[in-house]
Amino acid sequence: MLYLKTWFYHPPASPTAILKSINLTLAPQQLGLIVGPSGSGKSTLLEILSGLVETTTGTLCWREQELMPEHLQQLGGLVFQFPERHFCGGTILEELRLGHPELGSERVNHALTEVGLEHLSLHAPPHALSGGQQRRLALAVQLIRQPHLLLLDEPTAGLDWSMRRQLVNLLAKLKKDWTLLVVTHDAGELLAIADQCWSLNQGELSSFTPDSAEPQSVA
Repeated sequence: MLYLKTWFYHPPASPTAILKSINLTLAPQQLGLIVGPSGSGKSTLLEILSGLVETTTGTLCWREQELMPEHLQQLGGLVFQFPERHFCGGTILEELRLGHPELGSERVNHALTEVGLEHLSLHAPPHALSGGQQRRLALAVQLIRQPHLLLLDEPTAGLDWSMRRQLVNLLAKLKKDWTLLVVTHDAGELLAIADQCWSLNQGELSSFTPDSAEPQSVA
């Protein structure tokens, strides 16, 4: 169970708080969906959960244990928006083993199977893959770390309708074994697989149901 209580994030350079009184609870093996426009604080929230940014105030608990900021990098695996731009490995194998050179073939193959890329050659360059395959590889990079929480920033951005549908189906499969928190400005097909939904506007979070009148796309 992920539990956030009264989170604030107000960096010194900002005249106002970026995140204000964020309260959120997400059960294991659920997909939580946060919808909000650009500049609403979505990416900042994920960066805090992944340990890249330290919150100003608030409490974060995982399975009833309060976590300090230094523990967050072990909690969450963050897949950035357009993650293919961050690939550094010359081959799929190198990309998966970055920072983990000791990983054996079993862990590597299992991660690729989880995302449906087991048929690809480990020696193929990541940048030669299709857009959808690159998103799947970025997921495998995080899965191989075995985080408790998968964090995805605009996972369907820039994909055509077919690749979007394939990725949504993959996320529906992954939530059977993982807890996922997804942020997006365009909920679209993601609403169909979300267990809990929130809107984030001007740093404030409010819940809504997937079948409510909440707009699916926010400018």
